Amino acid sequence: MYQPALDPLPGASLPPPPLPGAGERWALFLDVDGTLLEFADDPAQVAAPAALIALLQRLRVALDGALALVSGRTLAELDRVFRNPAWTLVGLHGLNLRHADGTCRRFPVAAADCERMRVAVAALAREFPDVRREAKGVAEALHGRLVPEQFPRLLAAARAAAQRLPGYEVQAGNLVVEFKPAGMDKGRAVAGLLRTTPFAGRRPVYLGDDLTDEHAFALANGAGGLSIRVGWRVPSVARCMLADPQAVRDWLRGVLAAGGTGHA
Repeated sequence: MYQPALDPLPGASLPPPPLPGAGERWALFLDVDGTLLEFADDPAQVAAPAALIALLQRLRVALDGALALVSGRTLAELDRVFRNPAWTLVGLHGLNLRHADGTCRRFPVAAADCERMRVAVAALAREFPDVRREAKGVAEALHGRLVPEQFPRLLAAARAAAQRLPGYEVQAGNLVVEFKPAGMDKGRAVAGLLRTTPFAGRRPVYLGDDLTDEHAFALANGAGGLSIRVGWRVPSVARCMLADPQAVRDWLRGVLAAGGTGHA
């Protein structure tokens, strides 16, 4: 049975999220790393356990399909981690989207802008040799999880480099900096989904752990939904919290058991 975790940090306390009431119709939006799954030093080694995939599939059925993963990973990586799910997937913080029926939408990016970004990231990778570079097509990330003491300097250098990159911006995360095309974020991606079937007309419920999730938290708040922060990061506009991915999985099982997520 779901038991809400207590927040032990002064100044970071938020209430646990409620479970759905009878007749409530939710649209569930889930970040992946740090939310559904624990962080790993190498994101390429992460794989969702079968029990989690089964839980998400059952939730998707209960929600009449209104469940989406919203991640900084590519669509190909989400397919690998979750074993090719037939769910709505949002990749690269909203730049790429694949609906459950297989139709895709990709954010347009000028080839010249993308090439300039890659050259700049390659230069930063040489400057910070202990930082791991991750290519994501039109976006790239530099992970500092192995050398956290270098992260403030890496972030400053990345922001300086981005000022010379038309069409690009830096997105800071948990010991990672990402160079991504400007003009799209998770909040805008969720807003777009809420205008489409099967998400339209439902209460948005968004779970995330990182700075990259703040736009989606704000969107959920403005739409009368639930914004649920995972962990004790502050400041945040989220209005509820769960302690860690294990607490998220426990809560999701409670959501499924409550049976109030589907038809009105």
